[in-house]
Amino acid sequence: MRVWSLHPRYLDRQGLTACWRETLLAQAVLAGRTKGYLNHSQLVRFRAHPDPLLAVGVYLDAVAEQATERGYKFDATKVIQRPEPGVVVPRIPVTQGQVRYEWTHLMTKLALRSPDQHAMLLRAYPTPDDVALHPLFTEVPGEIESWERP
Repeated sequence: MRVWSLHPRYLDRQGLTACWRETLLAQAVLAGRTKGYLNHSQLVRFRAHPDPLLAVGVYLDAVAEQATERGYKFDATKVIQRPEPGVVVPRIPVTQGQVRYEWTHLMTKLALRSPDQHAMLLRAYPTPDDVALHPLFTEVPGEIESWERP
C-alpha cells in the first residue's frame, strides 16, 4: 500500500489509479470493513488524525479531483466521509525526510515505467525542495517517518 504524501499531480496513470485503489483499501480498514491490512504502516498517520475517516475522505477527494482533471472517471461515491462545507480539516504533518524519500521513490518508479513524465518532472523539480504535497499534509522538519518501510 502506498498512500503518497506528494501531490497526486506527479503520479503517472498507473500511480494515480494504484493510489486510488490503495487509499480505498485504507478507508475500508479504517471503517472496519475488512480484516486485511489492519496493521499496515501507512495507516499510522490516518489513525493519529482526530477523525481518520474524514482525513482519508479528504485524501481521496484530491485524488479523484486529479483523476477528473485528466479525464479519468473514478467513482467518488466510494468516499465514505467528506467535510461539511466550511469545515477546516486538520492537516497531517509529514517530515521533510519523508517527502524527500517519497520523491526519490516516485522518480525511480517513473524512470522505469513512464520515462517521459520522469524527464519532465526532473526538469521542473531537479530537487524535491519545491514539490507540492497532497493538500491534506503539511511539511515539518524531520527524518523519514518511523512508519515508513524503506
